[in-house]
Amino acid sequence: MEHSKQIRILLLNEMEKLEKTLFRLEQGFELQFRLGPTLQGKAVTVYTNYPFPGEAFNREKFRSLDWENPTEKEDDSDKYCKLYLQQSGSFQYYFLQGNEKSGGGYIVVDPILHVGADNHVLPLDCVTLQTFLAKCLGPFDEWESRLRVAKESGYNMIHFTPLQTLGLSRSCYSLANQLELNPDFSRPNKKYTWNDVGQLVEKLKKEWNILCITDVVYNHTAANSKWIQEHPECAYNLVNSPHLKPAWVLDRALWHFSCDVAEGKYKEKGIPVLIENDQHMHCIRKIIWEDIFPKIRLWEFFQVDVYKAVEQFRRLLTQENRRVTKSDPKQHLKIIQDVEYRRLGCTVDMNIALATFIPHDNGPAAIEECCNWFHKRIEELNSEKFQLMNYHQEQAVNCLLGNVFYERLAGHGPKLGPVTRKHPLVTRYFTFPFDEMAFTTEESMIHLPNKACFLMAHNGWVMGDDPLRNFAEPGSEVYLRRELICWGDSVKLRYGNKPEDCPYLWEHMKKYTEIIATYFQGVRLDNCHSTPLCVAEYMLDAARKLQPNLYVVAELFTGSEDLDNVFVTRLGISSLIREAMSAYNSHEEGRLVYRYGGEPVGSFVQPCLRPLVPAIAHALFMDITHDNECPIVHRSAYDALPSSTVVSMACCASGSTRGYDELVPHQISVVSEERFYTKWNPGASPSNTGEVNFQSGIIAARCAINKLHQELGAKGYIQVYVDQVDEDIVAVTRHSPSIHQSVVAVSRTAFRNPKTSFYSKEVPQMCIPGKIEEVVFEARTIERNTKPYRKDENSINGMPDITVEIREHIQLNESKIVKQAGIATKGPNEYIQEIEFENLSPGSVIIFRVSLDPHAQVAVGILRSHLIQFSPHFKSGSLPVDNSDPILKIPFASIASKLTLVELNQILYRCESEEQEDGGGCYHIPNWSALKYAGLQGLMSVLAEIRPKNDLGHPFCDNLRSGDWMIDYVSSRLISRSGTIAEVGKWLQAMFFYLKQIPRYLIPCYFDAILIGAYTTLLDIAWKQMSSFVQNGSTFVKHLSLGSVQLCGVGKFPSLPLLSPSLAYVPYRLNEITKEKEQCCGSLAAGLPHFSSGIFRCWGRDTFIALRGLLLITGRYLEARNIILAFAGTMRHGLIPNLLGEGIHARYNCRDAVWWWLQCIQDYCKVVPNGLDILKCPVSRMYPTDDSAPLPAGTLDQPLFEVIQEAMQRHMQGIQFRERNAGPQIDRNMKDEGFNITAGVDEETGFVYGGNRFNCGTWMDKMGESDRARNKGIPATPRDGSAVEIVGLSKSAIRWLLELSKKNIFPYHEVTVKRHGKVVTVSYDEWNRKIQDNFEKLFHVSEDPSDLNEKHPDLVHKRGIYKDSYGASSPWCDYQLRPNFTIAMVVAPELFTAEKAWKALEIAEKKLLGPLGMKTLDPDDMIYCGVYDNALDNDNYNLAKGFNYHQGPEWLWLVGYFLRAKLYFSKLMGQETNAKTKFLIKNVLSRHYVHLERSPWKGLPELTNENGQYCPFSCETQAWTIATVLETLYDL
Repeated sequence: MEHSKQIRILLLNEMEKLEKTLFRLEQGFELQFRLGPTLQGKAVTVYTNYPFPGEAFNREKFRSLDWENPTEKEDDSDKYCKLYLQQSGSFQYYFLQGNEKSGGGYIVVDPILHVGADNHVLPLDCVTLQTFLAKCLGPFDEWESRLRVAKESGYNMIHFTPLQTLGLSRSCYSLANQLELNPDFSRPNKKYTWNDVGQLVEKLKKEWNILCITDVVYNHTAANSKWIQEHPECAYNLVNSPHLKPAWVLDRALWHFSCDVAEGKYKEKGIPVLIENDQHMHCIRKIIWEDIFPKIRLWEFFQVDVYKAVEQFRRLLTQENRRVTKSDPKQHLKIIQDVEYRRLGCTVDMNIALATFIPHDNGPAAIEECCNWFHKRIEELNSEKFQLMNYHQEQAVNCLLGNVFYERLAGHGPKLGPVTRKHPLVTRYFTFPFDEMAFTTEESMIHLPNKACFLMAHNGWVMGDDPLRNFAEPGSEVYLRRELICWGDSVKLRYGNKPEDCPYLWEHMKKYTEIIATYFQGVRLDNCHSTPLCVAEYMLDAARKLQPNLYVVAELFTGSEDLDNVFVTRLGISSLIREAMSAYNSHEEGRLVYRYGGEPVGSFVQPCLRPLVPAIAHALFMDITHDNECPIVHRSAYDALPSSTVVSMACCASGSTRGYDELVPHQISVVSEERFYTKWNPGASPSNTGEVNFQSGIIAARCAINKLHQELGAKGYIQVYVDQVDEDIVAVTRHSPSIHQSVVAVSRTAFRNPKTSFYSKEVPQMCIPGKIEEVVFEARTIERNTKPYRKDENSINGMPDITVEIREHIQLNESKIVKQAGIATKGPNEYIQEIEFENLSPGSVIIFRVSLDPHAQVAVGILRSHLIQFSPHFKSGSLPVDNSDPILKIPFASIASKLTLVELNQILYRCESEEQEDGGGCYHIPNWSALKYAGLQGLMSVLAEIRPKNDLGHPFCDNLRSGDWMIDYVSSRLISRSGTIAEVGKWLQAMFFYLKQIPRYLIPCYFDAILIGAYTTLLDIAWKQMSSFVQNGSTFVKHLSLGSVQLCGVGKFPSLPLLSPSLAYVPYRLNEITKEKEQCCGSLAAGLPHFSSGIFRCWGRDTFIALRGLLLITGRYLEARNIILAFAGTMRHGLIPNLLGEGIHARYNCRDAVWWWLQCIQDYCKVVPNGLDILKCPVSRMYPTDDSAPLPAGTLDQPLFEVIQEAMQRHMQGIQFRERNAGPQIDRNMKDEGFNITAGVDEETGFVYGGNRFNCGTWMDKMGESDRARNKGIPATPRDGSAVEIVGLSKSAIRWLLELSKKNIFPYHEVTVKRHGKVVTVSYDEWNRKIQDNFEKLFHVSEDPSDLNEKHPDLVHKRGIYKDSYGASSPWCDYQLRPNFTIAMVVAPELFTAEKAWKALEIAEKKLLGPLGMKTLDPDDMIYCGVYDNALDNDNYNLAKGFNYHQGPEWLWLVGYFLRAKLYFSKLMGQETNAKTKFLIKNVLSRHYVHLERSPWKGLPELTNENGQYCPFSCETQAWTIATVLETLYDL
């Protein structure tokens, strides 16, 4: 069942630094950290500075989180540590691997805003903000009448520019005193304080439902701030930042030059007072290069005094006892910058000089020569500095002229006019609070600390600069190169990196922040991108202590989303300001709406527990910001209404600036505007310049838009669709996914003035799906007959001659914009309203409220009510139902609870060939591909891919929207079967009845909801029928165990031979054709899709390698018993068949299947309660003698123990026969000798042996197929002689039978054979001992080269390993390193000495272990090739037609045996080794978990190519792979 608590999962991966990734969460969410595949099995600790509940946040204080592991064992797939988020802000996390920091990032938790007398929540997406320039509000007692305009216009948040005392420039952002309320707000007889402001803010919050935020300005203070004169260390001055001295000298020189130009002194040289053309600009450039730069010689600040340096060098050379300590031969002579930046004050390292220039004797001539060389080198170094300064000067001149051009010549610039002292040629970069003097006198001040400390750098901004770099710090040349766009009224503040670096400044700004946080609900970080992050973090921490749900907004000009995210994540910015004015046309404006919020219409329902995905910052989308140019100038007055509507329809916070709604036709300057805003007066006339009301500008429409914006945000209209109807018309739809109501806003923008540009009268028709309930409002921008606009002297007035005509909540037929609306039906249940417009003139807006047509609305309501059983999410919008299909009255879980696991195989899985046997097939999606399974998993695998991304354009979704084919396929396929499966089909059909009645665009999301509900219920039912190991297991264990359902099933024709009729608990069914009862035992498919049906489904070897993992460990004991007994019935020649072919077409060409079968009987007896009973179960023998024809079931029954004894007896006697029907009809590649089968037991060693070089009797059974490469009929890996895993498996069986015979459970103690005409008995005890005594002696490749047991010392190429076989016809093959010995280690560990076994396992790990599988051959072997390509036919003997199937490709099932062997022997090697091994196992298996989760087959493959690369010829899901991984987890 779905939890209603929202949980997000953050997967941690090794070395993953996510500082630039934004993770947004809400309060009340739980965040879980889980280990990604690279970290599973490793010791990882997660640290965070998110505080303990009830504790205050401290950025520096980190705590470690405790791991929780609900299943407490096998693996790390479910292990997590969690945070329950109840506090807003930015929080950091990082994690250690051991003691190494391995990765980290930030999470941002949104604030919860409260408003109103009842303190109700204001969701962030409901915010409608309006900016006011504080200085334009007038005296404080008049504020209410001016702010009322915001209330009446429907805004719920006001943003004030700073309310503090302003500096001399009167710019809103140049503050003289950060702690004092601007005295302009007080009256002569009444002084207002912060307290008064606080009371007003509180009144607005409680009575007007309006929250207030204001700016914080941390980067600069007004140049005339009193405190900066008292604390000059808070600025970048020439004492604490001497690197600015050259820039200061240039700045003063340019100031003097500007004053001279203003006084007309350069008129003769071609620079008049009024700069008017390119010629004047050229003269400025010439004079700076020819007069100013040579005069101020800036390069000298970076050069060495040559004379002084040479004299010092000469003195040192002639010293009697000169010792040279040259530190590093790589060091060359270079200039060392004078930290005080005095002219020619730089030096060089004399030690390096003395070690570089060495006289050949002590004579004066040699010394003089040396000094000359040194002199020459210093000159060269100085020349380099001169060149560098030239490069800086070039940039400085270019920047300066660019600035002059913009300010005096450019059409879009301010056109400042003549050069004066008030409007100098260039803005000054530094303060100069002294009387002016001659330039040289001024320069002498830079070295007098008591004067130089008052020469401070102004602030500004640098185009295209790295925002994380402080441009006033050493290393930046911005001031020298004149790259700063300077604010001459402000001084840049110098914080350093921590409060101790400048205590007064940090304390002063902290007090300032605390005043704001005490009285306001939020802040706007002014100039955020230039604020040092450490400063903003510190200040916001202080603010959040006072205002925990602080709303933080900022505008960032970093030019990159990654950089934006650094600020958003570090500072916990709640909303980033985005502007519609950045859109160059209506299409772009619409794109921004889509970009900044919401999800697509018809999106899938996401689960409450899901991965945390990177977000984009929440937007505060503004039609205009206060520092932007006026849209009326840029576009037209007619665009105000449509553009503000488009912006307001965005699913995020929205905002505007005071003046926009009144249609003020110019920018309201933050620097020069001194008039006051208009007041609210309902009765004022349009020509009244000091008052406004609903007749003014677009205020009436704004009020309606704001109300709508708030309603859409509050009521969950979170889905967005933007339709560009034509070049000017944008239609934005907001849709509620619970009640399926839409609001559609159609806006005709007017980026060009309709009076001067052509707009077509023809407006395209629009189709709106559903039923239009009402026109929420329609509004048109119109002219009215009043006096034209004249700028008022006292009030900021708008255009009186333009207003809106608005009509709210009317019916469609009353609309003046819609000509007519016709209804067309698109499908049986889908209504489309075709709208024809007549008065949608530029500047018009019409907004429709649209519902589904009533019939579809009911169908959705009924669907939702039936989906509540799967998730409480569907309660909203659901309808109580009475008259639906009776089957829907039963909860789905109780219908499905009657299903068996074999039936679940049909509902959930079945690949194409399995389905074809039943006369069907998998569903094929046109223009895409067929589904992997016919059952629900086929659909779920695709949905799992497209759901998280909401990929509604996927061909799968297209197919669902286009028709009912897939829907019908799902239900009909099940209904055509019988019993409970058909019941499930009928339940789905009844749900689909309603699904087909809803609009097509909603079908994908509801189809998904129905299927996911049914699917998760079915999985739970599957797990309930399995063992407690599965039921209490991890997610990984549970998902692996589904492999048992996937691969164990019954087709139309049973694959297993019939069991004895006298056997109890055999499943039967009615044959649909003969109507007779028939057995229907589940069989195991070897792998999908290649080994799933017909005679190729069941293989003896594959079945019994997989049986323990897939059936015994999962608790499917009955199916396991029936399979063991069915195969027992087919025994012939003492062997179990390889290819089963229902027993009738069996092939007895493998030597190992019988030993795997015996191993399974042993496992069955040990795992299953009363498992030994199986030994007495009747086996119906198909072939009582080697040559008898197949007998019907029940003709001859034998207890299983007799069949076991027969197998042992026949091997000891020796097996030799020729396969029946030998020749191309059973194997078209085999050579004639290959059909001769032999097997036996070596009398000396007890080892089972067999085979010849023309056949392959073990699992490595690739037969050559290529005529061209001449490998046809030759096995790639015959492995004749005694294969290591068969020796291990036989030892395991003999040991077990010996134990049972001692307890008289197994009635035989020996095998009896004829040898040389005599009857000989060999006891199990003796056989067991022989193998034990000889195994390590003959299989282990000793570390000692002189070991006498080694028959072929010349073939040894790796020591400390175990041979792959013993006695092969090609002795080299015995010595090849392969992973098969690990099987023997698991089944018969007693054969191995722990130390030797461990060494061999370490070699295997180093050489053979791949990402998912084990290399089947040592990569050092000359015939190793890791890429399997069965289609390739060339001349290469070792590769053609996939000859290298087992010569390198990485097979997954062996990893299970390797890891289990490692685990077993690590326990013998001590505790530390055991712990390390467990880590290794978890880490290796985590990769299998990732593959399993991502695989559309939901399985693990047969093999991969080298290094885990995908192999297209592999089965996608293989029985023995899943089984052995499950066994490993079981052993853990």
